[in-house]
Amino acid sequence: MRTRLSLSAVAMALALAAGATPAVAQSMDHSAHSEHSEAMPMDHSGQDMNHAEHMAAMNDDVTGAEAVLTSYRDALTARDAEAMAALFAEESFVYENGKAEGSFTHYMEHHLGPELDAITSFTFGEPTLAVTRMGHMAYGRETYTYRIELADGRVIDREGVATSVLAHDADGWKIVQYHSSSRAPRNN
Repeated sequence: MRTRLSLSAVAMALALAAGATPAVAQSMDHSAHSEHSEAMPMDHSGQDMNHAEHMAAMNDDVTGAEAVLTSYRDALTARDAEAMAALFAEESFVYENGKAEGSFTHYMEHHLGPELDAITSFTFGEPTLAVTRMGHMAYGRETYTYRIELADGRVIDREGVATSVLAHDADGWKIVQYHSSSRAPRNN
């Protein structure tokens, strides 16, 4: 019985603390963010929309982020290392088939780059792409098949998926995190 009372008391304390959080956040000092709001005023009066409408419209616009992910796929098939690198943020993270590869630069130098020299053909089939935007960030979900033909005559056919996180700044959209995995095709 004593344990139940303790757990109930803890649950009630957590519930009260959670309820008080918004008031605490409202009373916090947010002056550190004032530079951002002064540098980027949000006056939408000339566009006949309020801030909430502007954010909703912006979140619906995913074409730039989609274009970056499509360009990455195109650069892979063209085996164009320079074009691929231009799509990634300097501080990016790549994960492939359960392995943390580090930044895109590291991934290119130690994994993908050496493989590109051995590939004679790289094609994608059945690609799907869905992007969701949240302000200056977006995340993408992809499915595809691919076929790689190697100089030694080997052929690799795979089914793949990828998730990515992109950030938008003055230079446009860049991939900040990319995670892909693949498997041998299965007859479903």
